[in-house]
Formats: sequence, C-alpha cells, structure tokens
Amino acid sequence: MRIVTRPDFDGVVCAVLLHEVEDITEPVKWVEPNDMQKNRVKVRPTDIIANLPFNENCALWFDHHFTNRIGTPFGGAFRSAPSAARIVFEYYQSRFEKDFRSLVEAADRIDSAELSLDEVHHPEKYEWVMLSLTISNQDEPDEAYWNRLVELLRDKTIDEVMNDPEVKKRCEETIVQNREYEQLLKQYTQMRGPVAVTDFRPLGKAPAGNRFLVYSLFPEAVVHARIRTDAKDQGRIVVNVGHSIFNRNCKVNVGLLLSRFDGGGHPGAGSCRFPDHKADEYLAQIIDTLVRNEPIDS
Repeated sequence: MRIVTRPDFDGVVCAVLLHEVEDITEPVKWVEPNDMQKNRVKVRPTDIIANLPFNENCALWFDHHFTNRIGTPFGGAFRSAPSAARIVFEYYQSRFEKDFRSLVEAADRIDSAELSLDEVHHPEKYEWVMLSLTISNQDEPDEAYWNRLVELLRDKTIDEVMNDPEVKKRCEETIVQNREYEQLLKQYTQMRGPVAVTDFRPLGKAPAGNRFLVYSLFPEAVVHARIRTDAKDQGRIVVNVGHSIFNRNCKVNVGLLLSRFDGGGHPGAGSCRFPDHKADEYLAQIIDTLVRNEPIDS
C-alpha cells in the first residue's frame, strides 16, 4: 500500500497520519495536483490519495479542495475543512495510539492561512509556521527531506523536530531566503485595482519564499496573483492566486475561477498551469475577473 500526496505541509501531515493507521509498504509518492488532473500519475488499486484530485483507480481518497469534489461513490472522505489532514484525522480518529491533535491543528491553521501579522513577519518565532516554510515544491523535487519530516513528525515532539540538524539548516536557509524574497516582491509586484500582481517571469527561475508575506507588504490588496515560469517545464506558466489573509474582501471564488484554466483549488486559494502561448489570453481573463471582484457563477 502506498500514500500519494502533495509536497506541502498539509500533505506531509496527511502522510504522517496515514502511516500510523494503514499498512504502508512503499515510499510516499509525492505528486503535484496538475499532474493528477492531467492523468500523468499511474495510480494503483491499493493507493491512498490525500490532498489531491480523485483518481478512480485508488483504494481510498481524502481531500477538502472545493474544485475536486465528485458525485460518484468512493472509499475515504471528502468535505470542506481547514486541511486535508483534518479529514484523515477524523476518519481514523479512534485508531490513533499517539496524540496528533497539535499537529493537525497546525495543519489547519497553516493550510487555511489563519495566521497573525507577527507570524507572517517573524515565522522564526513560531515553530509550526517556520517548519511549514521549509517545505518547498517549486523547483527540484526534495523527496528525501519530505520523507524525513514524515518520519520525524511520527515520533518526535515539535521541539525535537526543530532541533534536528537538517531541519535547523533548512530553517536558517529559509530565513535568509525570505529576506531576499521580500525585496523581490516589492520589485516585481504591481497593484491592479484591488489585485497585487507579481510577475516573476523576467527572472527565469522564480524565487521561493513566504507565500503570506505579500499580504502584509500590500495591505490594500484583497487578492494576490503570482505568475512564474514552470521550473519543470519552461513551456508552461504557473499562476498562484490567493485571497489576502488580512484584507478579507475578495468576492471571487478562486478555485472555481482557475478551474477554467486547467487548475483549481479552494474558494480562497488555488493555482493553474498552462502552455505559455496561452499566457496573454488566460492572464488577462484571470486578472480582469479579480479586478472586478464580483462573485462568479459555477
């Protein structure tokens, strides 16, 4: 049996929980949502999918993304929740021998972006937030580190995890990275009405950094659109869109909007990938819809 999940903090926590309650015999398969949507992943009948779109070949599926809902019977659980980890945790709640409540609560807060201004500006003061920022899936796969975190979080306290040499190194690197990212956000972001549009395409390789930082730098924005070239495929564009976590006045269902452009997500956050020859057309439509800031129909 194998876990198939997404390489972000929520996906890591899903893997931790599933390892505790199922007979997992193979390494985690780390997958991007777009690869699932495009059927690029070979799903086996014994696979457990979490925090990703559904595949009919799987044994169990756990998710909470608005645009991934399906109308056919399946094994597992799907509903609106702060995190996919919450779905897994409640499904198996009676079977856990360890207390994972604080871990799941952290996944809830981070995946639903229920963070304070101080947590965004000074993540190094908040262990769970800092740890989540060390998980980057933007460029090259980092499976050894993701797998290491799964093993650490299964058996260690958060203090012990943060004192692990590899985790400490990643945290130090992330703090430096975030300082550089702040300057690049200021340089490559423009306001379009209520929308902060960050276009990193001129940089070639887009920088990584704290995804919540832009909301504090541009407090007038109700939503952020981040555009970059796909590091894994130079012929594709990646767009990440998220409601501001401090100025909560965006009326657009982001997941629904991006589902029209080969993507999806939650009402408040989502992403899409498409060929670069469609960029002018798609970006204009996405940004214009966000600028109008009106509810959209399904």
